[in-house]
Amino acid sequence: MKLYTYFRSSAAYRVRIALNLKGVACDFVPVHLTRDGGGQRTDAYRALNPNALVPALADGDALLSQSLAIIEYLEETCPQVPLLPATATDRAHVRAIALTIACDIHPLQNLRVLQYLVKELGLTEEQKNTWFRHWCYNGLLAVERLVLQGSPGQFCHGDTPGLADICLVPQLMNARRVDTDLSGMPNLLRIESNCLALPAFAQAAPAVQPDAE
Repeated sequence: MKLYTYFRSSAAYRVRIALNLKGVACDFVPVHLTRDGGGQRTDAYRALNPNALVPALADGDALLSQSLAIIEYLEETCPQVPLLPATATDRAHVRAIALTIACDIHPLQNLRVLQYLVKELGLTEEQKNTWFRHWCYNGLLAVERLVLQGSPGQFCHGDTPGLADICLVPQLMNARRVDTDLSGMPNLLRIESNCLALPAFAQAAPAVQPDAE
C-alpha cells in the first residue's frame, strides 16, 4: 500500500491519522505541492489522481482518491479499530461533522483556491487570509455546535477517536495558520488536546513527516 502525500496537506493528514489508528502499514510517497509548479500537476501524478490533488492511495490494483473515500475504504477493508460508531444514527452524526469540515470548510481554503484568489483575482495576502479566516471561523463554530448536539465525550463522539476527530485536528491546524479566533470553541480545543495526546495523531502531524520543511 502506498499513500501519495504532502506533509502540510490537511486531507493527507486525515488519511495518515486513519492509517495509524488502524495500525495499517503504508509507504509514503511525497508529492510536493508548490515546488517546480507542483508535483500534483505532472502527467505521472494525474495518471494516479486526475483531479491533481493529494492524497491518493494505491493498494494493489486499486487507485483511490479523496481522503474521506480512502478512509471509508480503510474502514471496510480493515475493520479492526472502527472509526465509525455502531448505530446508523450515530454514524450519520459523525459523518455530518466530518463532511462539514471536508466539504464546507476545507474546499474554500484549499491551496488551488487560495492561489486563484491571488493570481487571477488579484487579492493581497491579507485579503486572502481574511477569506481563509472567515470560512474557517464560521465553519468551525458550526462544528462546535454540531458536536454538542451528539454524544461528545473525550472525542467528538464518545470516548474513542474516529472519523470526526480525524477531520477536526487537521482543520484546526489550518485555522491557526491564519490566526483564526478559536476562543469560542472550547469543546473542539478540548477534543483536539485529547487527540494530540495519542501517538496515532502525533505521529501523523505535518512537522514529523519525512518531507517536512
